Amino acid sequence: MLGGGWRFHLGDVTGAAAPGFDDTSWAPVTVPHTWNAADGADGGGNYRRDVGWYRTRLAVPAGDRRVFLQFDGANLVTDVYVDGRRAGRHEGGYSGFRFDVTALAPAGRTVSVAVAVDNRKNAGVAPLDGDFTLFGGLYRDVKLVVTDPVHVDALDYGGPGVSVRQRALTPAAADLEATTRVTNDTAVPRRIPVRTVVRDAARRVVAVSAGAVTVGAGSTVPVTSALRVRDPHRWNGVRDPSLYSVTAEVGGDAVTVPLGLRTFAADPVRGFLLNGVPYPLHGVNTQLPSRPDRGTAVPAADIDADYALIAELGANAVRMAHYQHSPREYDLADRLGLVVWTEVPLVGFVTDSPAFTANAETQAHELVRQNANHPSVAMWGLGNEQYVSSPAANAVLAAARAVFRADDPDRLTTYAHCCLSDTDALAGHADLTGYNRYYGWYVPGAANLGTWADDLHRADPGRRIAVSEYGAGASVRQHEQHPAPPVPGGHWHPEEYQAEVAETSWRAIEARPYLWGSFVWVMFDFASDGRNEGDRPGINDKGLVTGDRLTAKDAFYWYQANWSSRPVLHITSARDTVRTTATTDVKVYAGTAPVSLCVNGVPLGTRLPGDHIAVWSAVALNPGPNVVQATAVQNGHLHTDTVTWFRQS
Repeated sequence: MLGGGWRFHLGDVTGAAAPGFDDTSWAPVTVPHTWNAADGADGGGNYRRDVGWYRTRLAVPAGDRRVFLQFDGANLVTDVYVDGRRAGRHEGGYSGFRFDVTALAPAGRTVSVAVAVDNRKNAGVAPLDGDFTLFGGLYRDVKLVVTDPVHVDALDYGGPGVSVRQRALTPAAADLEATTRVTNDTAVPRRIPVRTVVRDAARRVVAVSAGAVTVGAGSTVPVTSALRVRDPHRWNGVRDPSLYSVTAEVGGDAVTVPLGLRTFAADPVRGFLLNGVPYPLHGVNTQLPSRPDRGTAVPAADIDADYALIAELGANAVRMAHYQHSPREYDLADRLGLVVWTEVPLVGFVTDSPAFTANAETQAHELVRQNANHPSVAMWGLGNEQYVSSPAANAVLAAARAVFRADDPDRLTTYAHCCLSDTDALAGHADLTGYNRYYGWYVPGAANLGTWADDLHRADPGRRIAVSEYGAGASVRQHEQHPAPPVPGGHWHPEEYQAEVAETSWRAIEARPYLWGSFVWVMFDFASDGRNEGDRPGINDKGLVTGDRLTAKDAFYWYQANWSSRPVLHITSARDTVRTTATTDVKVYAGTAPVSLCVNGVPLGTRLPGDHIAVWSAVALNPGPNVVQATAVQNGHLHTDTVTWFRQS
């Protein structure tokens, strides 16, 4: 990991790639790093989009080795120089990439590395823009990768050079096809041994294939091996995310990739099927993991914490919007059993140019090659909310789908549609269609979500549909009992209203099994510098959890009560601490066990939650502090939630 020893300057600098350039006046930084950590979430839509330069020194290992620089993500266009010579250019802010720097970095020497990252809008690179901040910089890890001259290909669109395809799966056996790209970087042809090993979750070897291939000098040859796993243990979502691994050994090099044995399908009547069984997807959308003080330049521990919260919520699926996410997120989804929708960043608009289409195709190749081995990934997304159904937009979506179909013919494709006719041509390119529908927020009446879905299903019964986004904004600092619908772009987003939209929306979704999935927008509040709404500018506040990850909103507990097997007992409106009325309703989200309520030590009776909600109406509050306590015995244990509300006299 190349995390320390970097110097940074914001703004383009002539000659900054030169090995002898004096960077002593530049700021010392560690990577991951972004220059938009502060201004990317303060509102105004004026965060700095510019060129940022990074420089460091690299000690090159001795010996006859191949040396690669790997970047897990740099936003948006990146130029890399080693000892003053260009190593390569990458266009795209969210996929990983590698450059072979062997010829630029002599063994045993120390060389300069200079990286120019440019997050300015680029007409030839997706995304052109978005309702999110494009954090500039080396915001993910940078690594040095060293291999033998004979090795697994490291330049396959940033992928591992090993792909495993499940050809058949029965209770008796799983038939696999493992393809390893074998590279010979020596000056002569070589006969190279190739061994492929499958191990189960206990690291026991369950299948082996061995052979050899002749590879010409400076060439790469794909080698495909057939393997059979007896009595396969299936990857079965959150219930049992059992994982295997596949290791490809090429000469002295070895690369290991994950393997999960499962089948995915979607039916217009039965919804989503995992291993042939209906498995309705109820999940969340996520933007890049971020924190208020670091932007998207977060350590692994923060990513782990995010996915621990998603698991705690009880979600069984994640839509990774609106672009490729970090490698760690896909690994976590594999281990947690989360079904993943992941997509290319075709957001809002496209450029009608060969360069833009080629860039979209390249990013689609990268998405597949880097993530196809992850069992959690069920579908490739063609993009999100194209606002104009132009020939250019339709052509770019078709081009992305063609890449997905060629690179991975076994997976489904999908698209998140909005703002045009439900049956517009844009919604017809993918196998599946998701619809972004904000009933109760941008469109009146949360209850209308079910009516809309029924009307579309009735009119087009063969279309496989999902709700790809739904939800409402909420500030944990703003409260209103029995709130009126707020103005979405206004500055009053009471937490209680988000919870009411969540209650109504989920009831509509749960009652319609033909919906193959639903994804709340969004798991965490996130930076969108152009917004100015809710309790502060620069934030999209539709998250179930605040951007600092310190507070789960009431709606979080509603979904948890419905989705999770863990005990849930939560008094809503807990943060509405100052009350001005003599009475109030008390609403509790809970499991299915009876809930008892006391106010100021006085029992007010027991309720059996109906649809995970228990309500006590017109509860009297004394002037001054009032201690409200709910209790329930769940799974043999007593659970308590307590809040204090102060009634003004």
